[in-house]
Amino acid sequence: MEPRDLPSVTELMAALESSGSARDITAEVARRAIESSREEIGRGGSPDTVELARAALRRFRQRRPAPVVNAGGVLLNTNLGRALLHPSAATAAAEALTGYGNVEFDLATGRRGSRGSYVHDLVAGQTGAEAALVVNNNAGALFLTLAALGVDRQVVISRGELIEIGGSFRLPELMAAAGVWLVEVGTTNRTRAADYEDAIRPETAMVLKVHPSNYRTVGFTEEAGYPELADLAHRRHLPFVADVGSGLLDAEVPWMPGPPPAWVQGEPAARQTLQAGADLVLFSGDKLLGGPQAGIIAGRADLIERLADHPIARGVRCDGSTLAALAATLELYADGRGNEVPFWSMAAIPAEELEARSAALLAAVDLDGEVMAGESVVGAGSVPGQAIPGPVIRFPDRAGDAVWRELLAGDPPVVARRRDGDLIIDLRTVAPDQDGVVAEALTRACQS
Repeated sequence: MEPRDLPSVTELMAALESSGSARDITAEVARRAIESSREEIGRGGSPDTVELARAALRRFRQRRPAPVVNAGGVLLNTNLGRALLHPSAATAAAEALTGYGNVEFDLATGRRGSRGSYVHDLVAGQTGAEAALVVNNNAGALFLTLAALGVDRQVVISRGELIEIGGSFRLPELMAAAGVWLVEVGTTNRTRAADYEDAIRPETAMVLKVHPSNYRTVGFTEEAGYPELADLAHRRHLPFVADVGSGLLDAEVPWMPGPPPAWVQGEPAARQTLQAGADLVLFSGDKLLGGPQAGIIAGRADLIERLADHPIARGVRCDGSTLAALAATLELYADGRGNEVPFWSMAAIPAEELEARSAALLAAVDLDGEVMAGESVVGAGSVPGQAIPGPVIRFPDRAGDAVWRELLAGDPPVVARRRDGDLIIDLRTVAPDQDGVVAEALTRACQS
């Protein structure tokens, strides 16, 4: 094969015209495929340029934002977008994106208004705070808090709370970027209030407690509680800032019938942390709250005002669609309908219902498998070590990775779980009307 035998870009694009990709993308893929083929010919090969281009387009399309079916049983799967929005929140976001809105306009006065004031009032009402502020995510909330209240001063924190979360995000690095001096106290497994007190100096700006929400330390452990640290900070005339992370509004979970679920025990909640004396509480909007990605700060009005007036506040602010979706989500809680938030409704699906759906799906695919006891995971660094019990479907020895990858290549892609070579399907995270989609995808994947 000679370089002159290669198709032109126009010819190759014509061969790819049914790919469904945009014209400019197809042209660029064609040019790269031709160049790769030319290099392969130079090495003595005989490349199939059309197939090279088709494979490249398939890989490119798989990176395009697209819906997937989450059959892996992780309710807040960070890789799949975390919390699903309630239809009312999704509608509010769509309306904000496709039309004009009162993002910073006061309809009562006809003048410029405060961005997010309605949402801030909702947050304050649901947490019992004096005031609130919403930013783009919880890392942004912590960065703003540190920069506004602690720049060029010391921030005292337990050594056991210097966490690293997904994407190699390390708390000490964020603190350094915010311009504060990190003072770590205690040990990895045991930190007492006295350790914090010994470290406080005139240049100390705050006492900070960060809930290590993506892991849990057990055994010979001890940590200073929220009331202890609040009392210490206030005696030393310092603010006590608590990053509780997961976005649980109320430890009593009053929007769900009966007592709080066992899997949520021990998870710090915004309302109770404020009641324990925290001056500011920080948490995520897209975890247990079940809303859009956001960082929520609730607490003392004077501190919130300082944060809102800081220049970084503009750099981490939310757009109108996020505020609209968050408002609709918080309204559900305010109306006593928090159980309708998709995260909580999925978490509360009865085991009997999941078992019936799992048995029906297993019968529909006519594959060797079983419905067995299992558990779903909350995910997104929330309630580590805890799980929600319920049945799952196990397909033993289904060629592990091969079937799993075939499911990913489907339309729509189905994300299942792998365990010791078995394929696991957990319907807790699958909408009932998608059970048939999963069944068809399994049948195709196992036949290919």
